[in-house]
Amino acid sequence: MSIVVRDVREHELDSVLALNNAAGPAILPLDAARLRHFFDTAEYFRVAERDGTLAGFLIGIGARSDHDSSNFRWFRERYPDFFYIDRIVVASRRRGGGVGRAFYADAQSYAELRYPQLACEVFLEGGNDPALLFHGSFGFREVGQHVMEEAGVRAAMLMKPLCSYAWVRETYGDALPEASWLTRPRVPVQHGQVAAQAPRPTGTGL
Repeated sequence: MSIVVRDVREHELDSVLALNNAAGPAILPLDAARLRHFFDTAEYFRVAERDGTLAGFLIGIGARSDHDSSNFRWFRERYPDFFYIDRIVVASRRRGGGVGRAFYADAQSYAELRYPQLACEVFLEGGNDPALLFHGSFGFREVGQHVMEEAGVRAAMLMKPLCSYAWVRETYGDALPEASWLTRPRVPVQHGQVAAQAPRPTGTGL
């Protein structure tokens, strides 16, 4: 069955929170207020559906955000422009079925039109070779390590250059064309407003 990646909907936040907090030590826990903050402000907050059920989510943030993660600050102190993957979670029953790769393909398609690099981290405590291998196979390379102040966890800091960015920037600048397949950034909102636009879903045949 196909995997559909689309913007999160407000009524799905409880399910997203449950997915996050069941993910194990590789993902920091969230509370409802923190997740709501992501919903209101994150530039990219998308879920994957498979067989009509929620299979995971990914939250991404641009370098000019005021995001308070110490890992995000580590990247911002060293790199002028990047798209940061704050977290990706795939439901345990869906792992190994292509959901993670569908997310990364979608996130890269969004980011490479707007940013020169992708950034993320992988926790190293207790060994995390499968996650490091996954990211390495997708083109990420370690650029340093960092111990998170808020959690006391050491992370491998990973980056991937986005080769298309320079051409897109040179050709279109800040004015990307209107195209039905082009994923639009979510719109940060004030309380009481609609949280995001509704771009066209993206499907893969994985």
